Amino acid sequence: MLFSSFPSPPLSLMMEEAELCFPQLLNRSCRKHTRPHSDTMLIYIGMSSTDLLTASLNLLVIISISHFRKLHTPTNLLLLSLAVADFLVGLFVMPLQIFLTEPCWFLGDLVCVLFYFLLSIILLASVVNMVLISVDRYVAICDPLRYPTKITQKRVQIFVLLCWICSVFYNFLLLYDNLKQPGRYNSCYGQCVINYNGAVDVVLFFIIPITAIIILYMRVFVVAVSQARAMRSHIAAVTLQRSVTATVKKSELKAARTLGVLVAVFLMCYCPSYCLTLSGYDIVMGSSINTFIMFLVYFNSCLNPVIYAFFYPWFRKSVKLIITLEILQPNSCEANVL
Repeated sequence: MLFSSFPSPPLSLMMEEAELCFPQLLNRSCRKHTRPHSDTMLIYIGMSSTDLLTASLNLLVIISISHFRKLHTPTNLLLLSLAVADFLVGLFVMPLQIFLTEPCWFLGDLVCVLFYFLLSIILLASVVNMVLISVDRYVAICDPLRYPTKITQKRVQIFVLLCWICSVFYNFLLLYDNLKQPGRYNSCYGQCVINYNGAVDVVLFFIIPITAIIILYMRVFVVAVSQARAMRSHIAAVTLQRSVTATVKKSELKAARTLGVLVAVFLMCYCPSYCLTLSGYDIVMGSSINTFIMFLVYFNSCLNPVIYAFFYPWFRKSVKLIITLEILQPNSCEANVL
């Protein structure tokens, strides 16, 4: 029997291979940075629990508004569209984001591009939904007499549909080069890199929409304060802009406050991400800053249904009917949850 003896590889080479995403590829593989095990476990537990909570709570919102006919209002239809976006975040985006917290990407170039494509569609749809919600509250508070004719169920359905179609079409154009040739911008194996015109994207779908939202809600706030003072002083009507005289319902004022909180939370969660993009700061994949920024964006999807539960009695009532399986009863869709 013959035995062959081969010298052991140098220790430096073994350590170098241990730092590579794909050791078998040597020079073509990306290097990976190490992270303490405790930090990794904390990220996994935090992301996984938030993911489960996000998908579950938003599914309750979707079932509530879709099932109960009393909730089929233009405003709730916009909330339904937002809940669908948030549900997709919990169902698809956050599980893949857990892989992105790792120093190396092991799911391939196509999955990488599709992940960012889906993420961009959802984020853009959420921004446009927020603008539509702000417009809805603006008309309801500032022009209440014309609200039923201006904001109809059919019009809102059309705008929501256009919102999603435009989100898909715009992001297809934005990421076309990446979709056509996945991985073309990767400098080594183990990266998940996409390239697009970030400046145009930030201006068109952050600065302009956010400015519109703030202006609309400032106007809503001024009129709401005027109405509240008028109610306290027992004035039957308040003269609004353009000499239109009307009284806003108390329920509309409450809805405006609730949706104002929704918009404020949205801004707090999304602003750091866009501000970092504007600053030109280079984010390293799997870094703590990247993980925290993206977690903040996704956490907004979890907070939205919590806000509904806090401020909307109809959501609490409908969730009770869903959990107790009373929605399986005949004619349960006619239940009065308002």
